[in-house]
Amino acid sequence: MDEHKDRITVQNDTGEERDLIVEALFDIEKDSYALLKDENETFLMRVEQNGDEQALVPIEDPVVRDSILDAYEIALEATPGDNEDF
Repeated sequence: MDEHKDRITVQNDTGEERDLIVEALFDIEKDSYALLKDENETFLMRVEQNGDEQALVPIEDPVVRDSILDAYEIALEATPGDNEDF
């Protein structure tokens, strides 16, 4: 079902580019997050606004990452029918 999902190209600090599929964009409290994947990995990133641009910041702390993913899964379960791809 990935053909119906948005794709983005991200560039890291060293200029290396990577194509990713946007699995989900969601907000928890005051922060926005993106769940992204490529052929091999899934990434949880915080979306930060830098003036007119957005930056993706990795969630390094595994405890924080797991709590965000747990909250996301609970939200998915609370809205049946909207998430057939998951």
